Amino acid sequence: MLAAIPSSTMIHIKKYAYMLFALPMAFPLISWWAAREWGHLNLFAWGTVLFVFGVVPILDALLGQDPANPDEASQVPQMEQEMYYRLLTLAFVPGYLALILWGAHIFTTAPFSTVGAVGWLMSVGTVGGLAITVAHELIHKDTRYEQWVGGILLSMICYGGFKVEHLRGHHVNVSTPEDASSARYNQSLYAFLPHAYLHNFLNAWKLQKAHLARKGLSLWSLKNELIWWYALSAAWLVLFSVLWGWKGAMFFLGQAFVSFTLLEIVNYLEHYGLHRRKLPNGRYERTRPEHSWNSNHLLSNLFLFHLQRHSDHHAYAKRRYQVLRHHDTAPQLPAGYPTMVLLALIPPLWKRVMNPRVEAYYQGELDQLTP
Repeated sequence: MLAAIPSSTMIHIKKYAYMLFALPMAFPLISWWAAREWGHLNLFAWGTVLFVFGVVPILDALLGQDPANPDEASQVPQMEQEMYYRLLTLAFVPGYLALILWGAHIFTTAPFSTVGAVGWLMSVGTVGGLAITVAHELIHKDTRYEQWVGGILLSMICYGGFKVEHLRGHHVNVSTPEDASSARYNQSLYAFLPHAYLHNFLNAWKLQKAHLARKGLSLWSLKNELIWWYALSAAWLVLFSVLWGWKGAMFFLGQAFVSFTLLEIVNYLEHYGLHRRKLPNGRYERTRPEHSWNSNHLLSNLFLFHLQRHSDHHAYAKRRYQVLRHHDTAPQLPAGYPTMVLLALIPPLWKRVMNPRVEAYYQGELDQLTP
């Protein structure tokens, strides 16, 4: 259906369709309004989760894939300079802060059952997962203000170490045994997650210590940005505790846990089973589009600021989201991220769908699948 639309027309449509990111952010408010109008508070508390992981996968499959790549000569330079695209990502930061402040108020005052309270945390945390997508876009950019705004957004979900580990660790070691964010062939999500949580936290400090040592500074120097990001997270926690007591603290930590868990689930599916080959000199080959799973489904890409064109992102990390390209040579996921997250939660189903794709990709080189 979309293949018949001219590329320039599709790019123009997407320019304004990226505003769809506001829909998941607004869904907790829509759910709260619906609960007040029609009752069933504990059911509507799950509204955002049901929308993102129920409705979006269906619409994603119906709309299909996005055929448009921007022209490198005539479109990319202009699109990269347009402030409009940057403003969309920057607007997410005050928006998410407002959401979690309001969300904490609802969590601590509404008569939720345990099921409803969990649903509310999951719903707000799901939006937090989208917030990490925005933070990911911002921390990759050269401008100081975008990097710092991305760090502030990460502090709201207690994952400030991602700013260091992702840039200096994951992007250096992606699709190698040295990277805890690259899932191995036949590794289940539940084996992947604990290692990813711990390693990525510790590796951020290790990388930062080495970075500061090269400048002759101590790990405990005030130049250590991790101290500031985690101090800011602690300040948010104090604020929520002062305003809403222990329930406010539980809400803040709960939405953070859901948010960064979604991040690590997405990490799991983005590189599952893929490997960079080791060269005779002992180093790994250069990162190419072939070392990340790609998904070109239109709707989920709009919600996620093109994160699913992950193959292009890893090969060319400085490209802005609006000019990321689809590569036919990259391994392709069978669906968008919302659907793939659901598959990953059920390891036998995940392996049944993904293992044959990994094996087909390495046909003739099955030794690449050996740890």
